[in-house]
Amino acid sequence: MRAIQVKQYVKGPGDLTVTTLPDPTPSPDTYLIAIHATATNFFDLLQIRGKYQHQPPLPWISGAEFAGIVLATPSSKTLPKFKKGDRVFGSSQGGYATQVCAREESLMPVPPGWGFLEAAGLMVTAPTSYAALLNRADIKRGDYALIHAAAGGVGLAAVQIAKAFGATVIATAGSSRKLEVVRGFGADHAIDYNKEGWAEEVKKLTPQGRGVDIVFDPVGMVNTSLKCTAWGGRIVVIGFTSGNIEKVAMNRVLLKNISLVGLHWGTYPKEQPKTVEQVWEGLFRLMKEGKFKGTVYTDREFCGLEQVGEALSMLGRRETWGKVVVSVPQGPESKL
Repeated sequence: MRAIQVKQYVKGPGDLTVTTLPDPTPSPDTYLIAIHATATNFFDLLQIRGKYQHQPPLPWISGAEFAGIVLATPSSKTLPKFKKGDRVFGSSQGGYATQVCAREESLMPVPPGWGFLEAAGLMVTAPTSYAALLNRADIKRGDYALIHAAAGGVGLAAVQIAKAFGATVIATAGSSRKLEVVRGFGADHAIDYNKEGWAEEVKKLTPQGRGVDIVFDPVGMVNTSLKCTAWGGRIVVIGFTSGNIEKVAMNRVLLKNISLVGLHWGTYPKEQPKTVEQVWEGLFRLMKEGKFKGTVYTDREFCGLEQVGEALSMLGRRETWGKVVVSVPQGPESKL
């Protein structure tokens, strides 16, 4: 197979190279998948530099999200969930390759009518946004929801989910193109968070200027968001893409009776596996109803593993929106 193997940590994605390796041999409890599309993530940028909290032992294959076709089923299972030839998407270490091994609980069926590109970016972003809004923020019809970094993968997922459950969505983003994108995905209002006084602008968009009921924050913008959160509001922290882990003014949290909660989706399979099932049931229902669509970045196409480095570079420079996905042709045609 062809893959991006990390033998030693690199300075950046431009140093990644594609190499030929033996095809992976699945263990008795894993599937073998032919990858047709692979999705990029911010944590990939940290992992290749040796700066992520989960570092596989060297050497290892980079990437973690993909979509493709089942080549072989687990030998230990008499009734596997998926059969040879099924279209699946999932998450497993080694996504920047033409083949990968993955456990059954890390795979989902590609939704009817969806392509590999759209499905490859679902496994991390979609359930994170759904669980944050439904399980942690208890979103309901009539809520005003402030979605930060709304043009990102989790952001665009959150915009669609909030709209599907009857909320008015105020989305923030950092460029005119990204503001255009979030409106295209259903945001009722779009605000540039680089603009001074954006929090006051948010308040003016809510009834009687009371502020928003929900803040969805993957960036690290809690302190400023407290200014435009309503009494009794809910703030969900899902990440710190700004690189800044905030020290929050807890007196404001107390005085406004705000619920401040976190969401780390990666711990749910171990801590609350039933919730994982419920979240995916909810997401597939929204897809079937046409209320949730893929969030693939379409301003430029990336084809072949050789373009993973450039895709990651653009992601790191914040030049993209949605999920940046690379198509992975099978065979020698993948070479540029």
